[in-house]
Amino acid sequence: MRRTLNWLALAITAMVALAFLVPLTVVTRQIAHDRAIGEARQQASAMVAALAVQSDPGLLTVAVASTPAGSAGRLAVHLPGLSPIGTTHVAAADVSLADRARRPITATAVGGVAYLQPSVLSDGSAVVIEVYVPDGEMTRGVWPAWLALTGLALVLVAGSLLLFDRMGGRLVRATRELSESSRKLGAGDLSVRVEPSGPPEFQDAALAFNSMAGDLKRLLDNERELAADLSHRLRTPLTALRLDADSMPPGPVADRMRQACDMLDDELEQIISTARAGTAARTTRAEHTDLVEVLADRLAFWSALAEDQGRRYDVRGGERPVWVPVARSELILAVDAMLGNVFAHTPEGTAFRLSVSPGGVYLDDAGPGIADPGRSAQRGVSGAGSSGLGLDIVRRVAEQTGGRLAIGRSPLGGARVAMLLGSS
Repeated sequence: MRRTLNWLALAITAMVALAFLVPLTVVTRQIAHDRAIGEARQQASAMVAALAVQSDPGLLTVAVASTPAGSAGRLAVHLPGLSPIGTTHVAAADVSLADRARRPITATAVGGVAYLQPSVLSDGSAVVIEVYVPDGEMTRGVWPAWLALTGLALVLVAGSLLLFDRMGGRLVRATRELSESSRKLGAGDLSVRVEPSGPPEFQDAALAFNSMAGDLKRLLDNERELAADLSHRLRTPLTALRLDADSMPPGPVADRMRQACDMLDDELEQIISTARAGTAARTTRAEHTDLVEVLADRLAFWSALAEDQGRRYDVRGGERPVWVPVARSELILAVDAMLGNVFAHTPEGTAFRLSVSPGGVYLDDAGPGIADPGRSAQRGVSGAGSSGLGLDIVRRVAEQTGGRLAIGRSPLGGARVAMLLGSS
């Protein structure tokens, strides 16, 4: 942005400088030309005065030689019927033209121009005075003037560039500060604020950013407090469930109930801790969890219920560990959400199959399937009468690895839910 402003300033000032410089150079050259012709006119007028006093050719020769132009070989007097007195640089036709015109004219000569001024002697005869002006005299002082004008234009352009660079620096600093603060806010630093600086528009943008950051912090604080409060309220019914599970006779059902209560208690504790800690807990270094080990653990949990409901299941893959950059607790939630959907939305006795590989997890069932897989893959949409939060959990975990959630038709005839991993 700063470079663009400098180029814009250079273009504008250069055009303005040229707009003034070109006419000034033409005027300077014209002034030098008029000055040289004016000096020639003065010397011709002086010779006219001398001719009014004396018209003798011998005396005129001395008078011509005594003038600066005559001594330099640039003055001549053309008398009728006589050879020119002095040094002439024009043809006889030019002299005759000036005599007939009865007014001063300029004629082209070799290496310059000649100023021809007609006059009349005391005896009434016509005479023409010639003053030669070389090209050097007509351009004397032009080049120094042009160099001075060019130097002045360069100074003006450099000054404008410096001024624009200082102004552009203010704009760039204000823009960079606003963009850096936006990145910090997006990364979770809710305490970042922008110092208003630069033009009024940038100051308004900084004040609006500070107001937005304050509102966002208040909203997130309220959200965290609400999440912690709701999680804490769930502790009471959870405690009752745990007491009921402890009072049940020993067996697979009681063990599964106690394990579920323990998991729910751990999740509530983590939700409360994360909500109270704020965004700092969300920016910690991600754990790496073995997906195969988590699947084996959760299948051991769900296998008792599958046996009770007469569900046959099959597991494919899993010969080697599949490490994913996700916390174990979040990966357990995603796997439980996938398996829970099978038990919740398919009839008892429906078979399912789990396939695991470095590319992700595929859960296929032999149920009725999903009528609109594309709509069910949308965030917050279930398509089966539920809230759709289970699939959102699966989607979030997949996106943490750079992958995605895919829903389609299963080879078993039902639905396929796939948690595709972007990295492992």
